[in-house]
Amino acid sequence: MANTISDETMEYVGILAKLELSHEESEKAKHDMESMLDYIDKLNELDTTGVEPMSHVFPVDNRFREDVVVNGDGSELTLANAPAKKDNQFKVPKTVD
Repeated sequence: MANTISDETMEYVGILAKLELSHEESEKAKHDMESMLDYIDKLNELDTTGVEPMSHVFPVDNRFREDVVVNGDGSELTLANAPAKKDNQFKVPKTVD
């Protein structure tokens, strides 16, 4: 089964990943990738007849709830110590002409 990855492929992967690998690093990465591909080939040998495809190991359920405000926005408390306010907002001096 031994998958082989060419030097050109490794160079292309390095460009895509924006990596500058030394020759030794490239050879190690190539070996690691070949090992991964061999493992995938081994998994492909399994008989998965009748096994339902899934995206997660555990079931994923969305827990929806009503979006209900229970404590308000606190604007009155926030504005309580404002030196000046207008229309439920902070009033500040004009800074641009």
